[in-house]
Amino acid sequence: MDEVVTRILLVDDQVLYREAMRGLIDRWPEFDVMAEASDGVEAVELTRELYPDLVLMDVRMPQMDGVEAARLIHDEFPEVAIVMLTVESDKDIVFDALGNGARGYLLKDTPARKLRDRLHSIIAGEMALSESVTAPVVDEFARLREEAGRNGQNGADVPSSDHLTDREKDILRLVAQGKSNEEIGAELYLSVGTVKKQLSNLMLRLCLENRVQAAVYAVKAGLDK
Repeated sequence: MDEVVTRILLVDDQVLYREAMRGLIDRWPEFDVMAEASDGVEAVELTRELYPDLVLMDVRMPQMDGVEAARLIHDEFPEVAIVMLTVESDKDIVFDALGNGARGYLLKDTPARKLRDRLHSIIAGEMALSESVTAPVVDEFARLREEAGRNGQNGADVPSSDHLTDREKDILRLVAQGKSNEEIGAELYLSVGTVKKQLSNLMLRLCLENRVQAAVYAVKAGLDK
């Protein structure tokens, strides 16, 4: 059976950087850079024309930035995975990007092997964040949940972690550190399938909707250390 190839639209206003990224990704047979764009306007147009599987996009670009382009692409094509690859680590920009539909927010200093792993995680339906932006994102989600609680909204109380096994606590701790399923499996000597199944069961039991909420839970329950 032929391996499924993920088609990528590469978006960055710096030509040399795009060429370098294409050269890197071309070494990975499971990915194919089908087209390049130099700004958000071109990104939206090419997504409509070519319908890529994944848009790998910078934030700061002329005409239309990556955050606005992410919003337009996600609104029209919610099944297309959007990943921000940028030098911008400002918390507000990260939140804007995630709020506009990005599934991943990675910094340009991410090592090549880790970038490849993160892209695999995103294609598998996970959310991926660089480690240096994970803590601010988790802290902000925790703050929002606390604020919601003060305003009488649901979700402020954190269910006790006493009933969780040590293995389950370890999984949540590593999620809070921004680790992918592959990295969690390697650290805990588990298969990726086992990690995915246990994490899904955990989120179901704890009434959590995604990995970010799982990370928030881990922080508020003191499991992130």
